[in-house]
Amino acid sequence: MRIAVTSQDFLTVTGHAGRAHRFILFESHGAGPALEVGRLDLDKSMTIHGFDPHAAHPLDRINVLITGGAGAGFIRRLAARDVLVVASDESNPLRAVEAFLSGHAKLATDGCSQNESDHACNCNA
Repeated sequence: MRIAVTSQDFLTVTGHAGRAHRFILFESHGAGPALEVGRLDLDKSMTIHGFDPHAAHPLDRINVLITGGAGAGFIRRLAARDVLVVASDESNPLRAVEAFLSGHAKLATDGCSQNESDHACNCNA
């Protein structure tokens, strides 16, 4: 499984996923620990917020995206690319990945009401 974590400083999990252009990439192969396998430092024009939803994107290669917060539009855009978005209140990227893999993370839509479709929600709040 390939997992990306939004991290504008490559040190901590950051929010505003739709505007993020830096990601730490991890891989997990079941029983073993998740390993950092790379980083994406995309041009700001590659943020999902303004990107053409029909064009290929580097995030298409991942299965899960972990972030500190994401709006419904971002979640829908990534779902259309078969990417699951997970909200985390963990600041350490590796610990956020480990929490997801152990089942202790929420889908980004958990806790959001239908009336809050375009806010930047951190659903662990």
